[in-house]
Amino acid sequence: MGLLVLGTPLAWDDSKQFAPLVKEHGVTQLINIWKRLKDRDGDQLLWGDEIEYMVLTFDDENKNAKLSLCQADLLPKLESLTADLCSKDPAKAATIPTFHPEYGRYMIESTPGSPYTGSLSDLLSVEQDMRFRRVLARQHMKPNQLPMTITSFPRLGVPGVFTEPYYDPSDAVSSHSLFLPEEITNPHARFPGSKVAINLPIFHDTNTPKPFIDPTIPWDRNVYKEDSEAKNGAALPDHIYLDAMGFGMGCCCLQITFQANSLEEARSVYDALVPVGPIMLALTAAAPAYRGYLSDVDCRWNVIAGSVDDRTEEERGLKVLSLGCLGARPTHKFAWQPLKNNQFVIPKSRYDSVDSYLSSDPPCRPEYNDNVFLYDQPIYERLIDAGLDEPLAKHFAHLYIRDPLVVFSDRIEQDDENSTDHFESIQSTNWQTLRFKPPPAGSKIGWRVEFRSMEVQITDFENAAFSVFIVLLSRAILSFGLNFYIPISKARLVDENMQRAQKRNAVKDQRFWFRKNVYPMGNSVSYAHSTPTSSSPPESPVSEAFAQSAIVNGGQEVPTKAFSSPDQSRCPSPLSSVSGTGRLEDEYEEMTINEVINGNGDDFPGLLGLVNAYLNSLDVEFEQKRRMRKYMEFVKQRANGTLKTTATWIREFVRSHPTYKFDSVVSQEINYDLCKAIDEIERGVRRANDLLPADYQGTNYEEGCP
Repeated sequence: MGLLVLGTPLAWDDSKQFAPLVKEHGVTQLINIWKRLKDRDGDQLLWGDEIEYMVLTFDDENKNAKLSLCQADLLPKLESLTADLCSKDPAKAATIPTFHPEYGRYMIESTPGSPYTGSLSDLLSVEQDMRFRRVLARQHMKPNQLPMTITSFPRLGVPGVFTEPYYDPSDAVSSHSLFLPEEITNPHARFPGSKVAINLPIFHDTNTPKPFIDPTIPWDRNVYKEDSEAKNGAALPDHIYLDAMGFGMGCCCLQITFQANSLEEARSVYDALVPVGPIMLALTAAAPAYRGYLSDVDCRWNVIAGSVDDRTEEERGLKVLSLGCLGARPTHKFAWQPLKNNQFVIPKSRYDSVDSYLSSDPPCRPEYNDNVFLYDQPIYERLIDAGLDEPLAKHFAHLYIRDPLVVFSDRIEQDDENSTDHFESIQSTNWQTLRFKPPPAGSKIGWRVEFRSMEVQITDFENAAFSVFIVLLSRAILSFGLNFYIPISKARLVDENMQRAQKRNAVKDQRFWFRKNVYPMGNSVSYAHSTPTSSSPPESPVSEAFAQSAIVNGGQEVPTKAFSSPDQSRCPSPLSSVSGTGRLEDEYEEMTINEVINGNGDDFPGLLGLVNAYLNSLDVEFEQKRRMRKYMEFVKQRANGTLKTTATWIREFVRSHPTYKFDSVVSQEINYDLCKAIDEIERGVRRANDLLPADYQGTNYEEGCP
């Protein structure tokens, strides 16, 4: 989720006085990094994934699948286990994964022991590494416990027992939640408690009441002053009401971080993946149920955005009228003016979509950054004076319109030359669809990009397939000089794409804005859909056009050899993707997910077509391409609807359960059977040919660790 720091936190009211100091020194730390490392070049592609698990306890007698609040006991055991494995065989220490705490006490996060490269052998090792982590985690759990990669637990916050052990929500002294007990969240101080109001539309089934008024809300509870908020309008009819940060930050996801060759390459990859974020959110949709009900959305994103939305009423624009504005919403001019208690009217949560492109290259036309973009003017001027160009300076100054979520009393005084903690206190608590990551102080790590929109899948095969697909897409973007730019307002959450991605059955029913011509210099190449071939690559139009030539300064083409390894990336000269001069509206159109991924049969080959063309440009062995094709075929089938999304599969499982009353309720028994089925599918003992390929093989826990 972001940077975790141990320390002694200040109370919120006490920390506010230090916010200006933290921000000032955070900018100084960023400038110091910039001056030292802006010209760093030559780093190889290194990347890693982050997978978040929920630990579930199964009560077979009562048919209840519960969240196991075992993180504090489990993590030390896993740390000891991994340390022993490293000491027993130092030569394999780099392959031993690491485990980390997460927001919920029922959650753990895993990462590979060392970064992967872009070689196909490394890409093909990802699934096995993920399975290794799952087996390791399982070894130190009780017989009735399991690590499960579920995006949202369907019965989080229901009345009765949904955690092991049970705790009473009336003791939620931090969040004052009506539904979640204090003990469900990690006591780590980075996560301050706050009362929120999130309303998800209910999925209206045949017998769902209209209007739906949730009978499970304790409407008359009178423990905390906020308890009356639900009946006073915070809980909307026909919606599922969620009132705590834990409902969002207690979800799990799959994230990928790339190390780029250089600063400029990182900016290019970041920009190109901005429009891809909503596409991958829809493709990985896995969260249709909340607080014991089926919702009418398929994804977690808006739930988390609402759960960490710490904007004041002024910052939300809710007190504009009292400040003399003529309308109910602030004008753009007004939004830039200082307010009574806050500096900005901020249009969205700190967990949201990207607000601007970063590149200063010609393909990034100024018109693409077309949304209202707030940034801290004095910080922007400091960054410009330090040598950052306008796009980067605005990006970081935009992050600094927010205050740090937490200030540690023992970390206020820092060495700005050798620390980045103050910078990270802002950077790591702006959770956007992508995160642009400067090198850490005193580290060998380079400039990085984190891709954050994907939902975690129930099997390691799926998680590996989507991870590998995104890595290969990043290589194709750089190798072919691809241009995915569309106006940012067409790619951000508050506009169409991110909202459409979260709708029920978005893969089949929604259309998304995407660029029509992605080739450099505006060229449209005739393209036949290609898949990774089983021998030397044929002279396909794309591989012939791109793999055998590169465009260099002056627009001249010179012959090059096809890459022998995905480790090699060539970021084309800015002149290879000349900025367009035509009408902006002619550059993009609405496409289905199937068209975006698999192509539309015209000039657009689809993202998968571009990845396959890139694979065909490599000198790759037959067996490697055969294995890689399984992943690419899975992505293709998920996009064209042959295989269902996880969200659709879960929804249909619930609706087909023999005890389901078609009233939108996910009962204790249904949830138990659902979680059992997910485990059986992951282990390969239950077939789900509408969700996974027919030849899917699951994890065998009995074999132990490889």
